Amino acid sequence: MPQVAIFMGSASDEETMRPCTQLLDQLKISYIFTVSSAHRTPERTEHLVDTLEADGCQVFICAAGMAAHLAGAVAARTLKPVIGVPVTASNLSGLDAMLATVQMPPGYPVATVALDKAGAKNAAWLAAQMIALTDSSIAVNLKAAREEGKAAVVKSAEELEARYRK
Repeated sequence: MPQVAIFMGSASDEETMRPCTQLLDQLKISYIFTVSSAHRTPERTEHLVDTLEADGCQVFICAAGMAAHLAGAVAARTLKPVIGVPVTASNLSGLDAMLATVQMPPGYPVATVALDKAGAKNAAWLAAQMIALTDSSIAVNLKAAREEGKAAVVKSAEELEARYRK
């Protein structure tokens, strides 16, 4: 049973979403990573959401560009949290995807994160925080990962300061 479902509107978004899977791996969170389109395969999207929710999936992450209706289509099918990752896929530099993802009707919220790879990583962080509310092992992993990030910043600062000491 995956704890998180990651849907992409297109296989071309795989590289963009890789930071999401990498962080989920680091935090030891199980997931399914697949392609499903709100427009081209609405029946597949519906089936995946229904099946995964019945199997205990806790959070859905949806990445899509342009019209970016995937997160909203998933939010319409589940009461589980949905996180939208807008993807740059048009001449509008991702603005279209961001607006489509963030503008959900009342009652069908989508937590919208940043564009592209930064958003993919933040979607994993947010999903981990949601799961950690009821899973203490994930909370421990999440805290450890944050401590590693903090230590890396301190180390970088010390190295930089050492190079510029007069």
